[in-house]
Amino acid sequence: MKNANIIGLKEADCQNIAEKLNVLLANYSVFYQNTRGSHWNIKGEQFFTLHPKFEELYNSLVLKIDEIAERILTLGSTPAHNYSDYLKVSTIKESKEVTDGNKSVEIILDSFKVVIDLQRELLDITDKAGDEGTNSQMSDYITEQEKEVWMYNSYLGK
Repeated sequence: MKNANIIGLKEADCQNIAEKLNVLLANYSVFYQNTRGSHWNIKGEQFFTLHPKFEELYNSLVLKIDEIAERILTLGSTPAHNYSDYLKVSTIKESKEVTDGNKSVEIILDSFKVVIDLQRELLDITDKAGDEGTNSQMSDYITEQEKEVWMYNSYLGK
């Protein structure tokens, strides 16, 4: 963890933050794959609306997955990379309901709740550790995702 000294953080804080980021990474990875499944398999009259929207979402998720993994590396740790490991720690579960548009949107909203909650926990941890890099990253994600939640809820008429 030689990066910790250079970036001005305590090694123990870096380890703690990296562990929490690996949990977030696992959740994002399952969220991503569920969204891909919905994109591929959506059926019905909502197809032309949701198919591109799901693609937009999974493209955003894959970028965040990469950024989170790189942040873990910056903190001097190793990002998890196996789905078997992800499924052990992810609160988001694999979805089998991917053809119904409204159900897929509900699953997406549930997934947003999980990642936003984890990111808020990371805000507290990183604020106390003085980790502005991770804190800023989480804050940016939350700002973007709160708007996405509003739009997906609006789609459902909520």
